[in-house]
Amino acid sequence: MSKITNIDAVELQEGIQNAAFCEHDDDDNTSDASNSREQQATSVSVTRPEENEYTQIKPYAGMPKEVLMLYSSKACYRIPREIIFWLIVACTLALIAMTITIVALSPRCMSWWQLSPVYQVYPRSFKDSNADGVGDLKGIEEKLSHFEYLNIKAVWISPFYKSPMRDFGYDVEDFRQIDPIFGTMEDFDDLLASMHDKGLKLIMDYIPNHTSDKHIWFQLSRNGTEPYKDYYIWVNCTRDKPPNNWVSVFGNSTWEYDEVRQQCYFHQFLKEQPDLNYRNPRVIEEMTDIIHFWLKKGVDGFRMDAVKHMLEATHLRNEPQVDPDQDPSTVDTEFELYHDYTYTQPGLHEILTNWRIELDAYSREPGRYRFMVMECYDYEEIDKTMRYYGTSYVTESDFPFNFYLLYLPDDVSGNQAKRLVNLWMSNMPKGKWPNWVVGNHDKPRIGSSAGTEYTRAINMLLLTLPGTPTTYYGEEIGMVNVNVSVIQDPSGLHDPSKSRDPQRTPMQWDDKLNAGFSDSENGTWLDIAPDYSTVNVELQQADTHSTISQYRALSLLRVAELALSRGWFCFVWSDVNIFAYLRELDGLNKAFLVVLNFGKDTTTDLSSVSELPDTLTVHLSTVPISQKTFSKSRIPTSRGQGLLLEYSTNQRFHPNHAPECYVSEKACYLPELDILYKC
Repeated sequence: MSKITNIDAVELQEGIQNAAFCEHDDDDNTSDASNSREQQATSVSVTRPEENEYTQIKPYAGMPKEVLMLYSSKACYRIPREIIFWLIVACTLALIAMTITIVALSPRCMSWWQLSPVYQVYPRSFKDSNADGVGDLKGIEEKLSHFEYLNIKAVWISPFYKSPMRDFGYDVEDFRQIDPIFGTMEDFDDLLASMHDKGLKLIMDYIPNHTSDKHIWFQLSRNGTEPYKDYYIWVNCTRDKPPNNWVSVFGNSTWEYDEVRQQCYFHQFLKEQPDLNYRNPRVIEEMTDIIHFWLKKGVDGFRMDAVKHMLEATHLRNEPQVDPDQDPSTVDTEFELYHDYTYTQPGLHEILTNWRIELDAYSREPGRYRFMVMECYDYEEIDKTMRYYGTSYVTESDFPFNFYLLYLPDDVSGNQAKRLVNLWMSNMPKGKWPNWVVGNHDKPRIGSSAGTEYTRAINMLLLTLPGTPTTYYGEEIGMVNVNVSVIQDPSGLHDPSKSRDPQRTPMQWDDKLNAGFSDSENGTWLDIAPDYSTVNVELQQADTHSTISQYRALSLLRVAELALSRGWFCFVWSDVNIFAYLRELDGLNKAFLVVLNFGKDTTTDLSSVSELPDTLTVHLSTVPISQKTFSKSRIPTSRGQGLLLEYSTNQRFHPNHAPECYVSEKACYLPELDILYKC
């Protein structure tokens, strides 16, 4: 026999079967095995071991594992396989390292309460759904599209608890019920569900300092029923002689003699609003349970009302008079005393911090952070206000309300605007988040107090400053105070000059009956503004240059532009007429200059600001102008005009002007990857 030299021949070794050569099923293999072996014996020569080599070099379909392993062990297959394997390992490790690096270097994501203005709804005046002349919860639900139009994500609703309405909801009879005038608990649940469906957040008004005298706790306390006996602050006194000279916010003594208990109880507001006793741990527990009640329903946060009043000194000493020479018997207003013993007492912040912890327990679900803001008028004592941010060790509120822009009407000017903005920014703890308020249910509308010509510029100020702006309903269309025909406010009944009714009149939706607020034929709870036919939502939405259209444009821009949402804020100019500042972000070649005129027509020269390019582009003007660009050396503005100017530059202002610049959390933009990183 001659030796087979065909390179495609397959050496068959004992114990190895080659499926490629099998022409029959396994059942046929047994019968054909002997014939196959005989044929192979005649065709294969006996060779020496060193000549018995595996000569098949091409893989074939269906080869058995044993043959496949012979191929895979060859260097031409093994080495590429190992190279690919280690490349995959290296790439995986690189991706993991890159992910960890990006996460570690990325700045903290902004929360919903930082990205959106907070819009305050005064429910009695927002929208009436049942034609009784008073706004309600169903009415708010009907108008959720209004918030979407304005790009509002956070809505704060003033109290709608069950109440005798002596202070229009701030005298709570039952914290777990809805007052019938506003609807039912089912209406509230529907409103909350509808808001969440639209991506809106609901912030409730929480009134911790006091209850109504109709509250069951007070009724049991005045009867001496345990454990409610000490839920309120009771002291021995006589009908004609109060325990001390303490004066309420609404005027006159804070003490009221009770015929049932024959003692005086303490109230820092109306006598129908007795103060709770936070020296009693049961009271803290009760009020914490109420917070849990609403959190379990799904509310997104709380505005804590009048928190500085929650604790009082136990020694009951007289508070010092502002004017020591004033006859003590004539002291009957809060501004005639220094409130050393009734405001912001030791122990207050511990209570609030514990409530923050309770909210944090409900904030663990992604996207469901529970927000807390404090309401506290501390006037010139701004350090007391800043304490509500918490400390470097303990978080308290996300921010306390900043009411200092309410002083702008005292001296409408560029210098005053800068002073008030700087007052907050220079005192705010490092890394904290600012906020801005120019109106609410207790203060005159800014359009009336500062002047309607400044409404648009003030809206631009609110929406381009760093932090969270707060908008009181109607400010987006420029509503003003109304001289009501009949005073409803209890503060106004005590002193007509202090009535808060003028800023609480119904929302002006259109030019139809009752300004679209109500279908009532019997009028509304407060008078409709006489200008409703020209100042209303429907009319202004049809005008691209209107107050509401500009508000919406700025609200959208604030979210879209990184420089406005989380960039540096820097003062560049102020004088009697102009307040101007920059918004810029490291790594981003787009920045903004805001120029606001709070005086007379003037032209501003910013040529001394070397970081500004020579030419600036008009992004938005609060008054129609034809000019699209300005030279930085000549920027003309008219009285009440606001300009938002855009420019491109790689030169930053803040490195050379650190004292004039602020940022809550520094971040830089990496254009190559379109990401933010810590820097």
